[in-house]
Amino acid sequence: MKVVVAIDSLKGSLSSLEAGEAIAEGVKKAVPEAEVVVRPLADGGEGTVEALTLGMKGKLQSVIVTGPLGTKVECSYGIIDPGENSGKTAILEMSGAAGITLLKEEERNPLYTTTYGVGEVIKDAIAKGCRHFIVGIGGSATNDGGIGMLQALGFGILDKDGKQVPYGAAGLKEIETVTDDYVLPELKECTFRIACDVTNTICGEQGCSAVFGPQKGADSEMIRQMDQWLSYYVAVSKAKYPKANAEQAGTGAAGGLGFAFLTYTNAVLESGIKIVLEETRLEDYIKNADIVVTGEGRLDGQTVMGKAPIGVAAIAKKYDKLVLAFAGCVTEDAVDCNNHGIDAYFPILRGVATLQEAMDSENARKNMTAAVCQVFRLVGYQKKEN
Repeated sequence: MKVVVAIDSLKGSLSSLEAGEAIAEGVKKAVPEAEVVVRPLADGGEGTVEALTLGMKGKLQSVIVTGPLGTKVECSYGIIDPGENSGKTAILEMSGAAGITLLKEEERNPLYTTTYGVGEVIKDAIAKGCRHFIVGIGGSATNDGGIGMLQALGFGILDKDGKQVPYGAAGLKEIETVTDDYVLPELKECTFRIACDVTNTICGEQGCSAVFGPQKGADSEMIRQMDQWLSYYVAVSKAKYPKANAEQAGTGAAGGLGFAFLTYTNAVLESGIKIVLEETRLEDYIKNADIVVTGEGRLDGQTVMGKAPIGVAAIAKKYDKLVLAFAGCVTEDAVDCNNHGIDAYFPILRGVATLQEAMDSENARKNMTAAVCQVFRLVGYQKKEN
């Protein structure tokens, strides 16, 4: 029996590979002769750096950059070096430099949070020879339209006195001109694949301020102001770069960072899971498997909306493979997963527990291994019967 495991991280408990190794242990306990292959998985959000870097045999890097409130933070990213003069690829998550999880709840304020550190990570990768980038832009603490990142890369986002505007969305209201005289020269050689599953535009009722502003600490007045300032920023950008398109889906991702990438760099927005599945060549492993195991921290009705487990299941069903999923918890509407390639799913909790107990990494690992072992005892029995 050959089993391929590709499970997303159980956020706050287990990384993709840790969860995969726990599953492998459970399979081997039930079916010792089984061959188990664990592949890293992510959907463009948290865990993408580790999943892609390890899945593509790259190396993790660490750099100190400007965090969302201007203080220094340590950010990890990956570098893939394929050799043969094809150019290095950097894998990064904007949340590592400007993520909402870097802030306490009382610190959240999009008027002042910046993407400057994201630009610093890109600069560091360029200095190390990277010319291709895969960037996950989920989990941002910012609503600055990406101006912080642009400033770090050498763009002039200038006020009426010709000075760089301040960090954060508050800086947007002071923009008068945009210049590119001092942009990092190597930037024009770089390509960016942006892992983005958000379809919101940068402005308007479905724009980043209105939809995502509240979770970043914005009240109704701040939302109104930021939307107005972003609209003016778009106009100034379009005067400099006619390709700027505020109506394009995804421009509102990460507080307008999607717009900055599309307008100021050579970038495309793509499905996060699509990028990960392609770059890790998961299909090559699945086609020769007997059983495919996937899952995530919480299986629910949103899972079918482009989440990682459904991407795995879609590939598996191309080859008519049995697909099993395991999750920290399962909601009633997760039943829709059965209509999208997941043949059966199982929650791993074995008894009543507090959220803290359930998310403890050691408890989660033991629960995962135990649940998988019992399911594969049944699978192994059926194999023997057949």
